[in-house]
Amino acid sequence: MDEPSPELFDSHAHLDFADFAHDRDDVLERARTAGVAGVVAVGSGRGLESRAAAAALAQRHADVWATVGIHPHDADLADDAALAALRELAARPRVVAIGEIGLDYHYDHAPRPRQRDAFAAQLRLAREVGLPVVIHTREADDDTLAILRTEGVPRGGVLHCFSGDERLAAAGLALGLFVSFSGILTFPKAERLRAVARDVVPLDRTLLETDSPYLAPVPLRGRRCEPAYVAHTARKLAELHGTTLEATARITTANVRRLFGL
Repeated sequence: MDEPSPELFDSHAHLDFADFAHDRDDVLERARTAGVAGVVAVGSGRGLESRAAAAALAQRHADVWATVGIHPHDADLADDAALAALRELAARPRVVAIGEIGLDYHYDHAPRPRQRDAFAAQLRLAREVGLPVVIHTREADDDTLAILRTEGVPRGGVLHCFSGDERLAAAGLALGLFVSFSGILTFPKAERLRAVARDVVPLDRTLLETDSPYLAPVPLRGRRCEPAYVAHTARKLAELHGTTLEATARITTANVRRLFGL
C-alpha cells in the first residue's frame, strides 16, 4: 500500500495576484497533488480589491483561508475609511488574520512615520476583532518590536518570510509569535538563516510558506513560485532538524491550524 503524502500547509501565498490570473485553479490542484492540505491567501495588495479577492478565494475553495491587511508599502492608504473597510472584511467567513502588516525600511515606499502609524492601527484592529496578525518586517527590527510590545498581540501572530537574525527571532518568540520560513531557507547563501531555523526557532513554533509568486526555492529558483513548492522548504527544514519530512509536515501544519484557529 502506498504511504499517504505528508500533510503540508502553505501559510502565506498571494493567490489574488495577476501572476495567477490564468491558472489559479490549476495552481491549487497542483498543490493538492503535492500534499498541500491548505493555503492561506494573503490579501494585502494595493487597493481594497486584493483583500476582497483573497476573501472570495477562501469562500470558493474549502482548502483556502484568507487574511486581510494593508501592507507597509501602502501605508499611505491606511486612513479611517480603509480601516473601516478592513474591519468589515475581517468579519467575513474564513478570514483568519490581519496581514500582512508591519514595517519595510528597505524600500520605504511610504514614509516611515506613516508606516508606524498604520502598523499600530492595524494591531489595534486585530485586537478588536480577535484575530492574529501576519507581520512583515524588513530592516526595521527595533521599531517593529517596539510597536509590537506597545500594542500587544493577544491572539498571536507570525513573523512572515523570516530573513532576520537570531535576535529578532528570539524576540519574536518571546512575544509568543511563530516564525515562518520561505524558499529563502534553501538558497545557497542563506547559511545564517538556516542556523536560526535550526538553533533558535523550535519546530513547534515554525510555519512554512511560499510567499508565492515570489522566492521559488532551490531547485526551482527563477520560476514563478506556487504553493506546491512548499515541499522543498519543508525538506530543507527537516534536514536542519534531523527529522523526517512527515514529522516536519505534521508539526508545522498543526502550528498553522493552532495559530489561525482552523
